[in-house]
Amino acid sequence: MAKRKGLTFYQKKKRLNPRMFKDMVEVLVGGTVAVFLAFVLVFSIGMRTSVIGDSMEPALHNGQEILMNRILYRISKPSRGDVIVFLPNGSQNSHLYVKRVVGLPGEKVQIREGNVYIDGVLLEEGELFDKIIDPGIAQNEILLESDEYFVLGDNRNSSEDSRSGNIGAVKKDTIIGKAWFHMAAEDEGMGLIE
Repeated sequence: MAKRKGLTFYQKKKRLNPRMFKDMVEVLVGGTVAVFLAFVLVFSIGMRTSVIGDSMEPALHNGQEILMNRILYRISKPSRGDVIVFLPNGSQNSHLYVKRVVGLPGEKVQIREGNVYIDGVLLEEGELFDKIIDPGIAQNEILLESDEYFVLGDNRNSSEDSRSGNIGAVKKDTIIGKAWFHMAAEDEGMGLIE
């Protein structure tokens, strides 16, 4: 019988050894536990809702889904600049509103010449927002009570917010949570709300 010339390779049969089996089980169990914990956290702390209207553009768009943190404001208070989700006047029959906190409890808020003033001092917002055309009820100084917040939409001239007589200052007990993440358009993915 003639010998083959050149290299020959023998394929070694792979066996599932105990160590490899143990590693696979650990990865599978660890992944399952991680997914379960993420699911529990999101649904116990978080809540999903959709933005209605263009009042928060360009940060949030009509129909965009957001995830809110329902626990945060039970242990802390909203801060200026937070994007909150609330029921206007606590009405269970209304859709959830999404707006940005501008005025805090105990402050005096007024809109003059298209700008927001807090306790008589211009609120520095840079070039982020348009000048406000209609100050609504905030053309006169509004003193916020100890549990009230003054909110505005980012799209200042297309927003029903604390300037509107039917919304007014937002009471803390009507705040559902802080807008946390947004589920962005197909090309963007998910992101933090700032």
